[in-house]
Amino acid sequence: MYKRVRLKDTVEVPPEELGDVSPDLVKRLLQDKLEGQMDEEVGSVVSITNVHDIGEGTVLPNEPGVYYEADFDAVTFDPQMQEVVDGTVVEVVEFGAFVGIGPVDGLLHVSQISDEYLAFDGENQQLASNESSRTLTVDDAVRARIVTKSIDERNPRDSKIGLTAKQPGLGKHEWLEDEHEKREATATEGE
Repeated sequence: MYKRVRLKDTVEVPPEELGDVSPDLVKRLLQDKLEGQMDEEVGSVVSITNVHDIGEGTVLPNEPGVYYEADFDAVTFDPQMQEVVDGTVVEVVEFGAFVGIGPVDGLLHVSQISDEYLAFDGENQQLASNESSRTLTVDDAVRARIVTKSIDERNPRDSKIGLTAKQPGLGKHEWLEDEHEKREATATEGE
């Protein structure tokens, strides 16, 4: 999910900064340009960590700054298909729950949360089961698997990640703990 990668990109150094084209300056310019941006190949750039090499500057006609190609390290967030992730519910809506997984949110559709039918309770901002006392609400910790991924490089907030929690070992952490305790009790009774 999180990776350290080595990348190359070009930054424009403004005229007032040309006296000190240092790795620190280039790092700051790269951070301003790239952090929070999404790229299909590397994912979302979370942080620029180190600048290794700064090329020779290039002047372009009618452009005030000088353009430098830089070689640098970055930490990226690149969710993979079928990857199991832990996250926190950030919003509950009629059709499911949005789960924060790193710098993006994934959708856990109501049909992918549980085998039980979960109804939307708008007053309490939760999804609740009529069959048991199970509820899913904001700030609940969940474990899910990534089943769909559509990255929008132009508008990273429009990227879509689909999640499922309908398999053993996935779901709300509290539900997983309850199931584990039931299995332990059953195993102890059988001895």
